[in-house]
Amino acid sequence: MTGDTAPHVVEDVPGVLQLLSDGSVVRGDEAVLWPKDLLPDVPGVQWKDVLYHAAHGLSVRVYRPESSSSVAGSSGKLPVLVYFHGGGYCLGSYTQPHFHTYCLRAAAELPAVVLSVQYRLAPEHRLPAAIEDGVDFLSWLRGQAELAGAGSADPWLAESADFARTFISGASAGANLAHHVTVHAVSTQTQLGFNSLHVAGYVLLSAFFGGSDRTTAEADPPAGVTLTVEGSDKLWRISLPVGASRDHPLSNPFGPESPSLAPVDLPPVLVVAPGIDVLRDRVLGYATRLKEMGKAVEVAKFEGERHGFSVLQPFGQAANELMRVLRRFMYTGVTRATER
Repeated sequence: MTGDTAPHVVEDVPGVLQLLSDGSVVRGDEAVLWPKDLLPDVPGVQWKDVLYHAAHGLSVRVYRPESSSSVAGSSGKLPVLVYFHGGGYCLGSYTQPHFHTYCLRAAAELPAVVLSVQYRLAPEHRLPAAIEDGVDFLSWLRGQAELAGAGSADPWLAESADFARTFISGASAGANLAHHVTVHAVSTQTQLGFNSLHVAGYVLLSAFFGGSDRTTAEADPPAGVTLTVEGSDKLWRISLPVGASRDHPLSNPFGPESPSLAPVDLPPVLVVAPGIDVLRDRVLGYATRLKEMGKAVEVAKFEGERHGFSVLQPFGQAANELMRVLRRFMYTGVTRATER
């Protein structure tokens, strides 16, 4: 006998993901995680997939409204909303129907050119892989902005995108990713003087942040949460570098080893905080810390909503209000904190 044993399950997201002791990964059908409701169509929006990273086989789904002349700027073009899907850095896809529906609505109702970005997932590709993909995507987008001036960019972007009004957004882990990509983008923009693309703001929807010390909401979770503390911890164990704690800078932007955000010239941020969420205190704490640094911050509280409500109920009343808040933020800028 060799003494070898069969691989055993180390981490298990029931029905959708198992990490085995030999490092292999078994994936199931993520449809079991989503509501079974039939999503209505959103008319008046064109969309297509474009490859942005050939080596990794990564694409971006481009959405644009068929007609936008009534709200387009003097150039006749629309703001750009970059969107990173959620899933704890381990699950989700830009093609998933609920994320797709959210982007259709955003393109039609804001309106905007919406760019839903594919990125590599853990544990096959642990962090910082997803962050690197987000940075690579923005580099690709900056290249498209430069090509637009020469008439050789993707035709939809050349025709419809106002790159000077680019907003970076995401839901849950995608919001965490949006934070890191924004910090990198504005730092690079300042250091290298890029002017073909301007990050005008960023939007964090139910942001997925972590930390070793428990917050009040984590220690005593609200009733009816969709993301549990145990589930959040598990996703961080699967996605962070092996051996890293939840105070890793990619999880906790204010952790003991995280670089200070005080000197970073961050653009205005819209922080969306659902009330029935174990991450509520982390989301609100993020906004508070930035305000203390003198950053432009708007907080939109949705007290009766759960983590990920923007995609879990994409046609609910809260999602309708979110579209109005997002539209005003992108077209008129930061206002005072609001509760809903």
